[in-house]
Amino acid sequence: MDKIYTKYGDLGETGLLYGGRVPKNDPRCEAYGAVDEAISAMGLARPLSNDPRVREVIRSTQKELFMVGAELATAVDHYDTFKKHFTPVTPDMVDRLEQIIDEMNGQIELPRAFIVPGASAASGALDMARSILRRAERRIVDIAQKDMLTNPEILRYINRLADLLFMLARFEDRALPFDALTGESD
Repeated sequence: MDKIYTKYGDLGETGLLYGGRVPKNDPRCEAYGAVDEAISAMGLARPLSNDPRVREVIRSTQKELFMVGAELATAVDHYDTFKKHFTPVTPDMVDRLEQIIDEMNGQIELPRAFIVPGASAASGALDMARSILRRAERRIVDIAQKDMLTNPEILRYINRLADLLFMLARFEDRALPFDALTGESD
């Protein structure tokens, strides 16, 4: 087995997909790093969930987020090479997230109060993933403002996925009483 360390990043730089080296605190690295964190938090939520539909949605969106990360890790001048190997984020992907949100929203009633994360382990992990994804969204706005975002659908996708993660957490806890969701029963 090859060694997993390359030592190329020891001086604080990393390579972008298809070429180019940037500092590890480059806005693109901040964006795809936050996406990676969200993928990991979703990976914690998935086995904690008791609901097969929630687990299925988490798994499929984790896989899509790997493509989002690859797209964010590609410099603008290498974007055509990216498209030869991967499918970029599309409006259809955003539409699919909206359909899932609507489907789940039709099956639950949300309390008319702030929801305190942690009513269950799975919903707590989903809320953590959602807040990490909101940070990724802010970093993506940063790269968009610097004209380094080739595909504006990424921003729409991340925004909608954060909404979906909120809904997945509420769907996971749909059988709990409202006071458990609002932290009143602790």
